Amino acid sequence: MPSFTGPGANPYWNSVGPYVSEPQKAPLLLLTDRGVQLETPRSYFQTAFTPNHAFYVRWHLDGIPSAVDLKEWRLHIEGNVAKPISFSLAELIRKFPAESIAAVNQCSGNSRSRLEPRVAGGQWGNGAMGNARWTGVRLRELLRAAAPKTGSLQIQFQGLDSGAGPEGYGSHFFLKSFDLANPVLDECVVAYAMNGEPLSMLNGFPVRLVVPGYFATYWMKSLTWIRVLDKTDDNFWMKTAYRIPDTPRGNTTPDDVKAGTVKMIPISRMPVRSFLISPDGDAKIPAGMPVQVRGIAFSGYGGVTKVDVSVDGLKTWQPARLGEDLGRYSFRTWEFTWKPKAPGRYTLAARASDSAGNAQPDEVVWNPGGYLWNRIERQDYFVGAAE
Repeated sequence: MPSFTGPGANPYWNSVGPYVSEPQKAPLLLLTDRGVQLETPRSYFQTAFTPNHAFYVRWHLDGIPSAVDLKEWRLHIEGNVAKPISFSLAELIRKFPAESIAAVNQCSGNSRSRLEPRVAGGQWGNGAMGNARWTGVRLRELLRAAAPKTGSLQIQFQGLDSGAGPEGYGSHFFLKSFDLANPVLDECVVAYAMNGEPLSMLNGFPVRLVVPGYFATYWMKSLTWIRVLDKTDDNFWMKTAYRIPDTPRGNTTPDDVKAGTVKMIPISRMPVRSFLISPDGDAKIPAGMPVQVRGIAFSGYGGVTKVDVSVDGLKTWQPARLGEDLGRYSFRTWEFTWKPKAPGRYTLAARASDSAGNAQPDEVVWNPGGYLWNRIERQDYFVGAAE
C-alpha cells in the first residue's frame, strides 16, 4: 500500500495504517501509538451518530490515563476566581441540569494526507471525525459557581495526559484556552456521556469539554482543571501549535511560509464538508439498476441546508434528499437515487452548503499544519453490463 492517501482524484478514503484493537474499541486504523491516533473506518459513517466503540482517537502526549479513581477524581475550577471549587462526577450529575447537544468532533488534521506538498503530522484519511449526542453540564454554569473576578481574560483547560511534547517549548502538558468573551463558551458543555453512555477512556473519561462547531483541539479529554486567567495564555499549544494563515480558507504556499510573510492565527471553526459513504466503489454496479448513494455533511458555521450531487464529474448538480435535522452542529445524512444507464466509469461528487451561506469549494488548500481541507470529495464507480 502507498504511504499516504492523496491527493489524486480518487484517493483512499481512509488512512493506510493497520487495524488494531484497543480497550473499549472496535478495530480501528492505527496512525501512531504515542500519542495514540486511531482512525474510524468509512463503514461507520452510514448513520448520523458514530458508535462510541468506533469513535476515532487522538491524544497529543504519550502519558494518557488508563484508569481514573472516581473516589479521588475532581474537576477543579481555580485561578482568578472568587470561589475556587471542585466537583466529583456524582456532583456534576446531581447538582446541575443535564444539557445535551449533537456535535461533530473533528481532528484539525482530518484529511491531511490530501495536501500536496505533504506536511508533517499524522497522515489522516477522512476518518478523524465523529458525531455524538453529548450530555453534561453547561460550562457557564460551572464558571458561575466559581465567580470569575474582574480582570479575567481567558479560560484555560487541562486534562490528565502528560509527556514529552516538542522539545524546548515547555509542552509537557496539553493546555488550551479561550477568551472569556468568546460566545462559543455559551454553547460549551462539560460532557460525562456520549450517545447515552459513559465516555470511554480513550475518548476522555470521566468528562471532556465539548466545543460545538470548533475543531477537536479544543475538546479537552479527561478534563480535570479549568483555570480562569488574568493574562493571555502563551503556552506552546496556543502560541505556536494549531495555527493557520490569516487568509481566505487558511490557504498559503510553501514559498510564502518560508519567506515569513504569512500571519498566523489560532484555528477555530470547521468549514462545511460532505462525504460519499456508500456505495464505496469496491463493487461493480449493473447498468440500469437504481442505486441509493448515501453520505453525511456538516459545518462548524451552521446547519447543513443543502447537499447537491454530481454524476458527471462536476459538470451538473442535482439536489440530494436530506435526513433528519439533529442540530446545527451535527452530521446530517443525505441520499440520492442514481440510475446509471450505460456501462463505463463514472465520477460522483457531493457538495454541501450551510445556513451561513458557505458552500464547499473545489479548490485545494495548503498550509503548513495540514488543516482545513474541505475540497469536494469524489468517488469513482464502475458500471458493467447487466446482461
